[in-house]
Amino acid sequence: MAGFVERFSGASLVSRGEPFVTLMRSIVGQQISIKAADSIWSRVSATLPEMTPAEVLACDADVLRACGLSVRKVEYIGDLARHFSSGDIHVDRWLAMSDIEIIAELTAVRGIGVWTAEMFLIFNQLRPDVYPLDDIGLQKAVALHYFAGERPARRQLAEFGERWRPWRSVATWYLWRSLDPVPVEY
Repeated sequence: MAGFVERFSGASLVSRGEPFVTLMRSIVGQQISIKAADSIWSRVSATLPEMTPAEVLACDADVLRACGLSVRKVEYIGDLARHFSSGDIHVDRWLAMSDIEIIAELTAVRGIGVWTAEMFLIFNQLRPDVYPLDDIGLQKAVALHYFAGERPARRQLAEFGERWRPWRSVATWYLWRSLDPVPVEY
């Protein structure tokens, strides 16, 4: 790990965007290429210039579909907007909430799973100790650098990650960099 820290010195995680917009963009980008996601996001941004929950809820589903969103993603974005509008998402309380509590709050939204919530905690909230066990990049990097290329079982990966607590997000970020030196922006 010390070698990665030295190799990638000068780069770090930087929070990007407002929580609602970040989560909405993560839904738009699910299961499609980066190029396709960027294209659709450009159209959504042009359609919803304010990008607020109220604006999403006021927008006709067919208009969002015309941006390139699937029926399911339109439903997910609507559910996200409803959760924010109703106060079921407590952004103002997140500083006092644990990672697990925020993950539970976010995964109550259709279309947001644990992995998406963990990425949000790392990249938007800059939470220092998130260790996304289901992340393929993390699994590959740990296998490559610590297990002679053999992917460890989930339990073994979890136990191995304890060495980096309370900075597992940071360790994960460096492990990702070891596979792809271009920092991911979520």
